[in-house]
Amino acid sequence: MAMLPRPKYWACHEFSLVSVLAMLPWNALTSAAHFLIPTVKAHELYSAVAPDIVIHMLDWFRINDRNVYKSAVATLAGNRRLRPVFIQKKSLADQYAWIHKTLKLNACDAIGEQLMQAYLMAAQQSMLAMFCDGMGIPHDGKGVVSGELPKQLDPERLTATIERLIDLFDSKLFTLYLHCFNLQRPGGWTELSAILESDERLTLA
Repeated sequence: MAMLPRPKYWACHEFSLVSVLAMLPWNALTSAAHFLIPTVKAHELYSAVAPDIVIHMLDWFRINDRNVYKSAVATLAGNRRLRPVFIQKKSLADQYAWIHKTLKLNACDAIGEQLMQAYLMAAQQSMLAMFCDGMGIPHDGKGVVSGELPKQLDPERLTATIERLIDLFDSKLFTLYLHCFNLQRPGGWTELSAILESDERLTLA
């Protein structure tokens, strides 16, 4: 099975899934080095997130970039030692259910994280751009960071940005984005991890 390379930076720099999945310029915000609160891994996010968010993500890929959807199915099937046709013969609802179930596995963490990031970078550019604007991070207008990422996140700007965006976007989707963003640095950002841990509005389901 081809392993999926981890993106350098996003939320803003570049990434590609497998060769077939290479699709977007993108980035990840990556920050400071206090690991007081552990970050949630991608497979744990899939276990916690509402199924409708995953369904919407998979729908988006099938409509807008079917090659990514097919390649993801093939990679996940290979990971489980199955032939892709076994999944493709299922009804669409059953395909989505199988994909979501499989993405909850630790062994599928890499592709799960990159699928989330690819979806956010392609389908939720306004959210990413507004987050970068709120944090004062230079970007290309679509959430792709220009230059280096900050070593720390300003707590006041972070709080103000979250307060603004949580009312503009679906709160579950926005929370998923914040978790994905926090995955881009080992241990995450202390400030963001603390807010994700304490703010009762930032739930995945």
